[in-house]
Amino acid sequence: MKTLVLLVLFSLLTLNDSFKARVIGVYSGDTIVVSTSNDKQLKIRLEGIDCPEIDQEYGDSAKMAMVKLCFKKEVQIEKVGLDTYGRTLAYVYIADVCLNKELIRLGMAWHYKQYNADPELAKLEDEAKANKTGLWRQNTPQSPWDFRRNKK
Repeated sequence: MKTLVLLVLFSLLTLNDSFKARVIGVYSGDTIVVSTSNDKQLKIRLEGIDCPEIDQEYGDSAKMAMVKLCFKKEVQIEKVGLDTYGRTLAYVYIADVCLNKELIRLGMAWHYKQYNADPELAKLEDEAKANKTGLWRQNTPQSPWDFRRNKK
């Protein structure tokens, strides 16, 4: 019985890994590449948000916001799982600033409600919309998931 309990606890701990890493690349507004302390490179997809695609309006702005926030900096990764492409899903922090929340606050991302129920992300998106911050300045901003679907 003790072995079973230990195995369950270990599996829960590995799902919620927390580690420090250095950002060595910014793939898009919601995806970065980090180098860990053992020089392993990981692609990190920010949990709960979806930024405009690079070839979509505000896509470059979202990517540049991410570059300014974290490129070549040490970050804290709070892993929550893996996505369907094998990327690490995580909340990413610089000191006490959560990049996931900061991108929504800046109007550079949508709260990805289909996959995340974080009420704080929803509230930050509502505030950005109300203040017409970032991409919310557009009359009818198109979500990245609709943009991807329409490209197919």
